[in-house]
Amino acid sequence: MTHILITRPEGKGAALAQKLEQAGYQASLFPVLKITHLTPSSTELSPLINADKIIFISQDAVSELSQLTPNINTKAQFYAVGQQTADAIYEQFGVRAAVPKQHDSEGLLALKSLAEVDGCNIVLVKGQGGRPELAKTLKERGAFLNNCVVYKREPTESLSPNWTDHWKSQNVHGIVITSNAAVDAIFTPLAAPQLQWLQQCQFYVASERIAAYLKLQQVSSANIHIAAGASDNAMFTCIIQQGSNMSEQSKPVTAEKATPTTANTASAKSTKQESTATKNTADKSKQKTSKVAVLALLISLIVASGVGYEFYQKLNAGKAQNLAVNELSEQNKLLTQELQALKSAQSNLQQALFNSEEKVAAALNESAVQNQQELKAALQKAQQQDSSLNPQEVTSLQRMAEFKLWAEKDYQGTSAVLKRLDGLLSEHPGTVEVRQAIMQDIQTLDSLKPVATEAIYLQLNSILSSIDDLAFNAVNLPEEVAAIDENALSSDVSDWQQNLSNSWNKIVDSFITIRQHEGVSIEPLLTDQERHLINQRIKLNITQAQDALMSKQASIFFSALSEAKRLVGEYFKQDDTTKTVLKALSKLEKEQLNFNPKVTLNSTQKVKEWAQ
Repeated sequence: MTHILITRPEGKGAALAQKLEQAGYQASLFPVLKITHLTPSSTELSPLINADKIIFISQDAVSELSQLTPNINTKAQFYAVGQQTADAIYEQFGVRAAVPKQHDSEGLLALKSLAEVDGCNIVLVKGQGGRPELAKTLKERGAFLNNCVVYKREPTESLSPNWTDHWKSQNVHGIVITSNAAVDAIFTPLAAPQLQWLQQCQFYVASERIAAYLKLQQVSSANIHIAAGASDNAMFTCIIQQGSNMSEQSKPVTAEKATPTTANTASAKSTKQESTATKNTADKSKQKTSKVAVLALLISLIVASGVGYEFYQKLNAGKAQNLAVNELSEQNKLLTQELQALKSAQSNLQQALFNSEEKVAAALNESAVQNQQELKAALQKAQQQDSSLNPQEVTSLQRMAEFKLWAEKDYQGTSAVLKRLDGLLSEHPGTVEVRQAIMQDIQTLDSLKPVATEAIYLQLNSILSSIDDLAFNAVNLPEEVAAIDENALSSDVSDWQQNLSNSWNKIVDSFITIRQHEGVSIEPLLTDQERHLINQRIKLNITQAQDALMSKQASIFFSALSEAKRLVGEYFKQDDTTKTVLKALSKLEKEQLNFNPKVTLNSTQKVKEWAQ
């Protein structure tokens, strides 16, 4: 029974194990990784609010982010690496996510909606490390990419260096792997003999990326089988198909082995028949030779001496042939001895090779381990290079900060852009000086408190509505004393002189009138029209201060307030209402209306020097 080992994190391989057991396989769960929750900073979470596209790498990324309950733009376009991740997105956020046909980074990058992302704000929700090619390609396409790291994969504490011996004793045939982190967790702590055994196992992986990473561990391509994704159904289908292929391949091998055996049997029979025929021919030849010898003997007795001489010559020729045969036999013996010596030398050579085989294997294993370490170091260096900063992205963010500062006068917005740039640079070395300049700019911008325009405007409006309630600083005149007309004319003719004087006084009174008031000090008096004009003048000054506030003209604002304060203090009684108005005006005169502070971004020059 084929034994399949499932290395997925705890709680994620039970369904696959059940399917394999129902299909006749032996399945074991052996989690080599554990998921550790990470809490991103507010700077890392803030891009989710204005994101145009949000990409989730795994189901863990969805579940970990949903636990943080961030402010997320649900109108953005969502993407998922696989269908199970898309289902999790819909369950947690109620949004349908786009899923590529090929469930990996290459499949995502092949989507048309991710082909043209120049200027788009993209958030990549993922685990720590991994997917460098996806991030690199999106940056190259001009996207503003933000990484939101919400978890990390770590080797389980129960993973010990001798676990391969346990797997070997359990006759493990295949291993299911769904991430590069699992490959590192399996291969890193092994010695050379354990590594050699592991490289002979069959591996069922979730993507081409994992397959390429396995090849760096000296695993043969024939032992790597790529599924259509990391889902249980995709892995199950891959294992079943591979099992069927191995069964079909085993049939032709048996036939091929049977064919040579039959051929050898036929060849043996043919050889035996040929040997029998040769023996019969030799026996007939011997019989024929004997008859000729008898006939030759009879003839030799009858024929003359010439015939006997000829027979003698033939006999000498036979002896010469015997000598040649003996010489050939001696040469055959020498050749046989030399052949035996060669066989002995070959045997000694094989023994020497066998004795040195373990030394050679140990040397090869040591070399393989060293090569593996060098390859891993080179891969890490390549990953660091792949995830290097895009100078164009850094320069674009700096220009955005300058635009918000000089064009929009938005100091808080400028600070937010610089904080985003600092978060981007924090993941890369060699940016210390640039980050220091950025932090200085952020501190300067945060120290600039914005003018509370709306609050000041409302205070002025409240003062404006209180002007009509103020009491003027003037007395109310009492009624005039009853006047005695001293210039009244008498009807007596003898009083004509007095009547003449009284008439003159009346004429004078028509030009000058003098009234007397008892017990009242004389103070300046205002007519109703003058009071109305004073009220209107104060209201005009306050309205002028409001207009100057909205148009950001500080000098006009303070001048108008000063004039209104002077008029209130000069013409109105110092009662509670007047004191309240004067106190509010004095408080407004102390406001710091720094509408156009002089700010210089130190980071501008540092970014230019870094980008060159």
